[in-house]
Amino acid sequence: MPERLFVCTPSKLGAYIDCPRRYRYTYVDRPSPPKGAPWAHNSLGASTHTALKNWFSLPTDRRAPGALPTLLKATWVREGYRDVDQERAVYYRALAWLESYVATLDPADEPLGVERGVATKTSILALNGRADRIDARSGPEGPEAVIVDYKTGRSGLDADDARGSQALALYAFAAQRVFRRPCYRVELHHLPTGTVAAHEHTEESLARQVRRAEETAVDIMAAEKAVAAGADPDESFPTNPGSLCGWCDFRKVCPAGSEAVAKEPWAAVEHLGAA
Repeated sequence: MPERLFVCTPSKLGAYIDCPRRYRYTYVDRPSPPKGAPWAHNSLGASTHTALKNWFSLPTDRRAPGALPTLLKATWVREGYRDVDQERAVYYRALAWLESYVATLDPADEPLGVERGVATKTSILALNGRADRIDARSGPEGPEAVIVDYKTGRSGLDADDARGSQALALYAFAAQRVFRRPCYRVELHHLPTGTVAAHEHTEESLARQVRRAEETAVDIMAAEKAVAAGADPDESFPTNPGSLCGWCDFRKVCPAGSEAVAKEPWAAVEHLGAA
């Protein structure tokens, strides 16, 4: 019988690359171990992404910065913040980011997709994912698709971050097949600074990222088969101790993670509420 395709998203593959043990806790163990408290930075990211999605859902004559207070308030996720004062300060900071960002957009531009699911298959992967935005632009040889990913976290993103992102490359690979047009350009739009980090892929560079994804999938399937055959799950899905441990949802149940200094749920947004 042929091997079943490995069904995955870019984030699922990324979880294994970051730490096989975290992958196991998330996708293999049932029931999954309890997670820690919600993270404020995740709440911030979800709120801003949904507000932008809903902005593009408005009629073009209503797509203006003035629409954003209502949109952001309606989508605001309140979990993870230290207190009401911090939450309020971060809300107004996020609103300012969004207002500045949409002021740079042409309201008449209609993306190919917003929070759009894309999917494709290879000989190993059944890949699917949801891109923040897929733009329709004119290229040297006609219409092209461009992958846009919003970022609300760390600053200093550059072309190397865009080039090295496996997720963006996999979205571009899938978008080519869904929309039947070239898709090589990927962009990271950093909302706090209004900067754009971009990279132009080639067929070869996309193929390399796909091969790496397939190699990761093969490793995951081998580990899952080993556990199913009776192997020690801790050996099949080892930890990858490092700076990410303090931010891990499963820090309290992971022997390696429990040794890391715990981060407060609001740590990543604390500087936003200080001004």
